[in-house]
Amino acid sequence: MSEIKLSAEARTDFGKGAARRTRRAGLIPAVLYGHGEAPLHVSLPGHLTMLALKRTNALFSIDFDGKAHLAIAKDIQRDPVKDVIEHIDLLIVAKGEKVSVEVPVKIVGEAFPGTIHFVEMQRIAVEADATNLPSAIEVSIEGLEAGTQIRVADLVLPEGTTLAESAEGIVVTIAVPQSSAADEAADAEVAAVQAAASAAAAEAAPAV
Repeated sequence: MSEIKLSAEARTDFGKGAARRTRRAGLIPAVLYGHGEAPLHVSLPGHLTMLALKRTNALFSIDFDGKAHLAIAKDIQRDPVKDVIEHIDLLIVAKGEKVSVEVPVKIVGEAFPGTIHFVEMQRIAVEADATNLPSAIEVSIEGLEAGTQIRVADLVLPEGTTLAESAEGIVVTIAVPQSSAADEAADAEVAAVQAAASAAAAEAAPAV
């Protein structure tokens, strides 16, 4: 996994007012912690950081005070209305160190014709090398028939990655679509309206 390099600035003012000023300046408040070191309160470049966070489990190299710190994002606080990043907690890591993260499930392939699939678990907790974290776990549903279930134990994990949760969890279920009574009533209503419209049009048409 390639490192995303960011330069950080020291942050000495704290509180909501200071955080707002930091964000208005195009920066994101953050804290670096871990490995027994005192927390480092920093500000990161806003646009570059937001772009980097679009990558799942991105590995950062934070340049601060003349030293590069390898880190991953452990908590991202967002404004629920504006959907802007308010604060980031970054965990300092080292090469060869194992960390626990959640990885999104990526469905590949097409199930048997006439079936649909339900993703019961969107993310899987795993443990992997901090500098080689997987961005997704692919789950193939190619040709699977209705009634098939894929469990956590069935997943093919990237090399060097191990499960960090129960192997019995159901990840994907293949089923046949079931129409509800409400769907059937709606279809019947649409058909009735269309039939009435056709009949009205036929009556209004001039005789030949």
